[in-house]
Amino acid sequence: MSKVDPQVEAAVDAAARRQLADDEARITGTARRRTSSSMRQVFVEFWRHPSPYLLGGSLVAAITGRVLSGPGSAWELLIPVGLLAIMPVVEWLIHVCILHWKPRRLAGLRIDPLLSRKHRAHHANPREIPLVFVPWQVELSLVPFNAAIAWLVTPTWSAMFTLLVTVYVLLSAYEWTHYLLHSDYRPRSRWFRAVWRNHRLHHYKSEHYWFTVTTAGTADRLFGTCPDPSTVPTSPTVQRLHALDH
Repeated sequence: MSKVDPQVEAAVDAAARRQLADDEARITGTARRRTSSSMRQVFVEFWRHPSPYLLGGSLVAAITGRVLSGPGSAWELLIPVGLLAIMPVVEWLIHVCILHWKPRRLAGLRIDPLLSRKHRAHHANPREIPLVFVPWQVELSLVPFNAAIAWLVTPTWSAMFTLLVTVYVLLSAYEWTHYLLHSDYRPRSRWFRAVWRNHRLHHYKSEHYWFTVTTAGTADRLFGTCPDPSTVPTSPTVQRLHALDH
């Protein structure tokens, strides 16, 4: 592993400290120039992008299927409870294994998924809102994939649509939370401040830690990626993943 130029590391560290200080100032309301947006403003902006419509349409279709499939069984309530419980772990695994995938060659072919490429671009410019969303091509491809998996793992139509409704509710929650974290909305609740700081550290301190998005200190604690920030050196590739151009 090549050594990092001390001057470069110092410059990156200084930039990260300034960014984190500015973020903290926005949280506490002590920033000299406040650029915060209201919840109404960020909500309106959210619906100017294709992702909410794709997820919303999929959710409406899943709800319609669930209603038409009949009352179902009481045990189906375990489906949303179980998916909600494992969501931080799934989120962590996708972030680490897919979003931070390093391009590789296999049988002469370069394996570099669209999600990975878009995520590198997102790290390069965290303030560019269109890059915050899951690519529309991926969301479209997930429609038949999710339906096929739900059909395979559930015994009834009602259970299948219960699973799909839950999946699209959780995907929508993820998309909204991630968008909100990168918007100009200033966090107010204690929960959102914790999640906001966690995600800021991932983008401005080190890309090797703090992978959860909708929670803070859950799956990251489980997998050992939630260290004390003061003990973590600022990564020189935090905005240029794998030292690659996106």
